[in-house]
Amino acid sequence: MSALEGTAEAAARALLGATLHGRGVSARIVEVEAYAGVQDPASHAFRGRTARTAVMFGPAGRLYAYFVYGMHTCLNVSAGPDGQAAAVLLRAAEVLTGVDTATARRPTARRPPDLARGPANLALALGITLADGGTDLLAGGEVRLELHEPVVEVALGPRVGVSTAADVPWRFWLPGSPAVSAYRRSPRAP
Repeated sequence: MSALEGTAEAAARALLGATLHGRGVSARIVEVEAYAGVQDPASHAFRGRTARTAVMFGPAGRLYAYFVYGMHTCLNVSAGPDGQAAAVLLRAAEVLTGVDTATARRPTARRPPDLARGPANLALALGITLADGGTDLLAGGEVRLELHEPVVEVALGPRVGVSTAADVPWRFWLPGSPAVSAYRRSPRAP
């Protein structure tokens, strides 16, 4: 059983410290958020399976890519048992290789920790697009994921920018990483 086939929370913890590879850039995942599908009102799959959310229903380890604010691609990894929706949003990563390529894709980044800080910046830095949606990240292709031993020291807190279930502590990050994004509560959250 893959570490991603458990709960969304367990999959989120398993993804911390993993390496994501995309088009000439590799990055260590340092911040994630868990979304528990139909049980989680903040999840895209809360209202059930749609064409957009089908990837979230499994199998685990698939890329769920979506467009936000009409201009940014965000990346999630499907989690949980096949047939049950869950996903983990990849919020931030530290670029390990391909810094020049990531910098060319993100010329406004002021310093290396900024290259893949924030979900949209992460996708841009690694050259991952909506067209990559559905990719089996564990199959070893151009866009792929390498899971490592679980990280021991993990910080947690509420998810960023969600207006429902805003206090659920399913944002996980590696303390001390300069690439972790700042917490911003949604102004629509109660």
